[in-house]
Amino acid sequence: MSSKEEGAGVAPQNKGSWSSFLKSIASFSGDLSSLTAPPFILSTTSLTEYSSYWAEHPSVFVAPASEPDPAKRALLVTKWFISTLKQQYSSRNEKLGSEKKPLNPFLGELFLGTWEDEAGTTKLVSEQVSHHPPVTAYCIWNEKHGVRLQGYNAQKASFSRTIHVKQIGHAVLTLTLPDKTEEQYLITLPSLHIEGLIYGSPFVELNKTTFITSSSGFTSKIDYSGKGWLSGKKNSFTSTVYPTPKSFGDKEDVLFAIDGQWTDSFHIKDAKTKKEIDSFSAKATKTTPLKVAPLEEQDPLESRRAWHAVASAIAKGDMDTTSAEKAKIENSQRDLRKKEQSEGKDWERRYFSRQESDPTFEQLGPKVGEKFIEADKTGGVWRWDESKYQKQGKP
Repeated sequence: MSSKEEGAGVAPQNKGSWSSFLKSIASFSGDLSSLTAPPFILSTTSLTEYSSYWAEHPSVFVAPASEPDPAKRALLVTKWFISTLKQQYSSRNEKLGSEKKPLNPFLGELFLGTWEDEAGTTKLVSEQVSHHPPVTAYCIWNEKHGVRLQGYNAQKASFSRTIHVKQIGHAVLTLTLPDKTEEQYLITLPSLHIEGLIYGSPFVELNKTTFITSSSGFTSKIDYSGKGWLSGKKNSFTSTVYPTPKSFGDKEDVLFAIDGQWTDSFHIKDAKTKKEIDSFSAKATKTTPLKVAPLEEQDPLESRRAWHAVASAIAKGDMDTTSAEKAKIENSQRDLRKKEQSEGKDWERRYFSRQESDPTFEQLGPKVGEKFIEADKTGGVWRWDESKYQKQGKP
């Protein structure tokens, strides 16, 4: 069979359910995340775990903090961000053979872990802060190097020839410099769509443009082109780093240029001399494994403990047990919401708090054309709450 035929990547026994799934997507109106996917495309991993993809190369994550030159710091932040894309958007496809539909987190779900390597200890807290709409908030930090990333995001999925996903939310990277001043970077999130859907071998392709803009006066623009016009290679991108213009849209005086494939390798050049000054291979660079507590030591709200029975059933292909175990979690959550409603209470988020605005977004957003924070689509603006973290005890 030609790989270009519908369902070519689907095992014969699954073709019926795959065909039905495609038809249900095409005729569906609303948020696609509520659709039931066929069993063979279900993931055993919850969406709250995806926050860990931001820092699977801790040394690259902390590197900007020790660079004294602000333009080169902005470049190193851009290098780090691009280095995360393979893990965020392609690692599941490579590991599992195709993109899988993650488990939908329940309100209050947690994912906690640490990385230990030459960069020291880097910590992760990820929490599902909203269920309707689904929103995940996260904070990742390395105290030794004075680096902290926090953010939140929701996904809005739609169908037009394929599945398109708009990510709503943003991230803020804060560097504490040697003189104890803080430098902040506002990071916007890429839109994406699913390629290979009709053939049953879905994978993520990024599209449009994202920005990273700093309080020190530098901006990075990343353009995602999918299959490059010249290279014809998937996951292609180009990026430039330049002093932030006075007004968004003004001419850019480019300092550094980056291009390549975010799933493979990319090259960094001095824009003036055209000489290559750095490179990064996402394929060749090993990730640092995240350390997570054993199941029996985890909080009942931690992802892997909470979803253990569901994940085990999915791994065995036992869809009856999968459905029954998922129903237990969903019914328990419904009962909790009813109880809260009757008592006039709201679920207390463990590590994050809802705010009406984000000063960093308000300061830096307009510099890259971001004027509206869309808090109504994420149940508010979610920020790391250090007082909650200290009160709860360190995870």
